[in-house]
Order: sequence, then structure tokens, then C-alpha cells
Amino acid sequence: MKAYVVGGAVRDELLGAPVADRDWVVVGATPEEMVRLGYQPVGRDFPVFLHPQTHEEYALARTERKSGRGYRGFTVYAAPDVTLEDDLARRDLTINAMARDASGRLIDPHGGERDLREGVLRHVGPAFEEDPVRILRVGRFVARYGFRVAEATMALMRRMVETGEADHLVAERVWREFARGLEEPHPARMLETLDACGLTARLLPELSHDRAALERSAAAGAPLAVRFAVLTWGLAEAQVRALCERLKPPNEERDLALAAARCRPLLEARTAPELLEALKRADALRRPERFAGLLQAARLADPGLDLGRIKAAHGAAAAVDAAAIAQQDPRDVGPRVERARETAIARAIEGK
Repeated sequence: MKAYVVGGAVRDELLGAPVADRDWVVVGATPEEMVRLGYQPVGRDFPVFLHPQTHEEYALARTERKSGRGYRGFTVYAAPDVTLEDDLARRDLTINAMARDASGRLIDPHGGERDLREGVLRHVGPAFEEDPVRILRVGRFVARYGFRVAEATMALMRRMVETGEADHLVAERVWREFARGLEEPHPARMLETLDACGLTARLLPELSHDRAALERSAAAGAPLAVRFAVLTWGLAEAQVRALCERLKPPNEERDLALAAARCRPLLEARTAPELLEALKRADALRRPERFAGLLQAARLADPGLDLGRIKAAHGAAAAVDAAAIAQQDPRDVGPRVERARETAIARAIEGK
């Protein structure tokens, strides 16, 4: 039984980047042996274990054979006769198909170290096309490192889209990779990669992303929800709903993008009634944090927007004491609170 550090930890160490955690591949062991040694089994689809002290992941070396469409269309074989080289050959990119043994020796059968030096993302072999989420992973690594995609790899990605293999992507896996790409230093480069292979038109036809706005979002360190709202800026509410139905983003990201679609036309409203309507559409008084995210997305998506009035309106409306109004007279409280807010807004924006 031998254990090797593999994948991202080796890649990051060669790049001189911090190594957050390490994954291991174990060769020459059975699940029963791992349990006997105190490792805790956690894998559902293939044998993965947690080290009893470090809690790092140790996976038995395995091979995968395509047996159907989509993410789950694989037959996994994990046994003591699977070699480290067999395991590395099933991986996506050469920069992720390296390992180090116990002595620190680099094992690099596919030229990953060279591709790191040259800034190239290259698929390991034909098995790349068996999992279409790897297209998104390539886009994510482009967004992280700024590497170029090897011509053969781009051609393979295009073929995966054209033959319909990418049509079997699972929404949750798409969002996981897509979101991680949006959070990278250069998210627009991920979208350019997806454009180049045809996946944007197939999977995200509503998008016509603004590269400069996405780059501004990254430079500002904007949270994921804001970056997603910037990405969908300019889309109608129905388009945002359709996109979210396909991507299945979490509630925070979905809700902010939908709020942007609803409120965008009124962000530069000039009259008190229009400004109050914008605040109501944004649910700004009940959800001030989301409203702050909406204003951040607006500034990043369109730096020319004048948001002074809407910010002043929000402050004035929030200062109205609805409880005091209700205490004075419990009848028709809602309309009287709304009139008070409109009056406060009108005073706040005088001269703006």
C-alpha cells in the first residue's frame, strides 16, 4: 500500500501558491484494509476515506469507464491492481494529473509541469469528453490563471457541445463550477472560453456579458451574488427566471438578480412616488442588505448611473417611524405610512 499527494496540491505547490488542503490516492489497498487502519469511509460513488488524524481525503486508485450519458453514466473500478498512472490518466487536465510520492518525487506522466510553465490548459486524454462539466472547469482555470486553452482541447470541447454531450449537464454541478469561475480574478475570461466552444449559446443563451463590468466586479472584490447580478444586468425578469431555472443558483444569488431586473428601470427615478415604488420593488426597507447589494451591482454594471436620489430616498423612507404612526391611529396604517414615506422622500430629494 502506497499513498501519493495528487491533483491541486501538487499544481499549487509548483506554482508557489498556498496549498489549502491535500488529496491523496492510495495504491494497492482495499476498502476493508483502509477501515482496519482507522480511515473513515465517506465516498458514495467510489471508495474515499478520511485520515483518522489529519482528516484529509484518501481515495483508492480507480479507473472510470463511460457507460451512459451525463455525470452518473460511469462504471468505476477501484482495486489493488489499479496503478497510480491508471488513476492519473482519468483526470481532466495535465496540470491536475501530477503526483508526489512519500519522498517528494514528482510523478508527471502527461507533462503537467511543462504546461504550467508555458501557461497551457491541455486535456489528459480522450476520457476528457466523458464528463461535460470539465468544459466549465477549463473556463474556471482560465479565469484563475489566464492560461490559454490548447487547440486540441478547445476542438474537443467544441465537439462535446456539438454532439450534445454537454446537454446532459446537471444544474447543480454547472452552478458549482460556474460560481467558482465567477469568483476568480478574471471571470470574463471564463465566459470568453465558454463562448469560444459554443457552450454559452447552448446553455446560457440569454447572456451577453459585459467583460468590463465583470472585471470591475472582480477588482472590487464583490461577493458572488453581486457578480451574478452584474452578469445578468440588462436582462428582463423573465429571462433571469429562465436562466436561474437552468442554473439553479442559491436563493441569495437568484433573488438579487431578480431584484435587479425588476428595479433597474427605476433606479434613476426622479419623483418621490417613483422612488418609493423602486424601494418597494426592491423590498429595500425589509431587506436593506440585499438593497445595498443591488446598488453595488448597479455601480459596477453601469458606473454612469446617478444613484444619489435612490440612496437619499432609502434613508428618508427608512427613517419614518411606522410604529409611531400606528400608535397615533390604528386605522388605515398602511396608506398613512406610505404617504409619510413619500413626503419624507420628497423633502430628502429637494435640490438633487
